[in-house]
Amino acid sequence: MEKKEYDNLIEEGYVSRIGFKGEYPYIAPFLYVFDGHFLYFLSTKYGKKVELFKEDPQVAVEIEYYQPDMSQFRFVTLQGTIKSVREDDEKRKVRKMFVDLIKDKELSPQILAALGHSPEEPLENVCQEERSYVWKLVDVQNIIALKN
Repeated sequence: MEKKEYDNLIEEGYVSRIGFKGEYPYIAPFLYVFDGHFLYFLSTKYGKKVELFKEDPQVAVEIEYYQPDMSQFRFVTLQGTIKSVREDDEKRKVRKMFVDLIKDKELSPQILAALGHSPEEPLENVCQEERSYVWKLVDVQNIIALKN
């Protein structure tokens, strides 16, 4: 795929898989937001992914699109480094982007559990409480993008 095509795939999507290094590769699904320059993720503050991130932040992020009958498929894999966002303004911006994504895509409140929140609580708590880490994909070294 050309750059414009995989940029469109990234902009249209919101679900990715992140491959972490470990004794064996560990792959976990993540919602993501894209600000036109960086991919951002919210990670719960527990679990295997957090342990592996602390050991080695180099990852592969995969985003895909496919028709149910597989007549069309596209995917992009970005190999880079996950960085924990520390700046408060950037964290607030990203958390707001996630709230907007959930509203715009009309995602189930059940998705809040993947962000460290209860599905019963108000969506705005994602912005007001730091129950998850904000991660950013940086230093992308390789991009593999294919389509049929």
